[in-house]
Amino acid sequence: MPDRIAGHYERHAHAFDHERRKRFVERAWIDRFLLGVPKGAPVLDLGCGAGEPIARYLIDRRHPVTGVDLSEEMIALCRTRFPRERWLVGDMRKLALDTPFGGIVAWDSAFHLPADDQLALIARLAPWLVPGGALLFNTGDARGTAIGQQFGEELYHASADPAEYRAVFARTGLFEVAFAPSDAATGRAVWLVRKPH
Repeated sequence: MPDRIAGHYERHAHAFDHERRKRFVERAWIDRFLLGVPKGAPVLDLGCGAGEPIARYLIDRRHPVTGVDLSEEMIALCRTRFPRERWLVGDMRKLALDTPFGGIVAWDSAFHLPADDQLALIARLAPWLVPGGALLFNTGDARGTAIGQQFGEELYHASADPAEYRAVFARTGLFEVAFAPSDAATGRAVWLVRKPH
C-alpha cells in the first residue's frame, strides 16, 4: 500500500494543490519549529507537495529550502513557483544529501511510510541536522496502520508507538521538545524534536 502513494499524489497533484493552498492549520507548529532553526539556515521539506503553504512560508522567512517529493507533477509546480530553491523527485527513505540543515519538516508525509521505515528515517535524518536544529513531523498516537480517504481513493498511514520514536531520539542524540498525541488545531499527532548545541 505505501508504494501506491506516489501514484496517488501524481494523479491528484493539481487537486491536492488546489485544496492545500486553502489551509495552513499547522502554522503555529511551523512557527514553533522555526524557533529552533538558526536564522537563515537551510530547511529540508520532506513530502513538500507543490510548495504551498509550508515551503512558501519558510522561503518568505529567508530560509533556503530543499524540497523532496515522490510526485513529479508536484515538484514541477515547486520549480515554477520557486525557481531559486532546490527541488528533488525522490523517495525520502533513499535520499543522499550532503548539506547540513537547520531544520527538517516532514508534515503529512513520513506517516505514509510503514512504522519501521519511519523509525529508520528519523535515525538517518538526525546527522543531517546542525547543532541546535529542529525536526517536525507527524505520526499516529499508537503503533498501527490506518486507511484514510482522499479524492475518492484509499490512502495509507502508519505509526510506531511513541516509546519507539523516543528510543530513536535517545539513540541518535535528539531531544523531545513537544509531543501532541492529538493536536486540536491540526487533528494530527505532532512531534517537535531538536539536536543539542
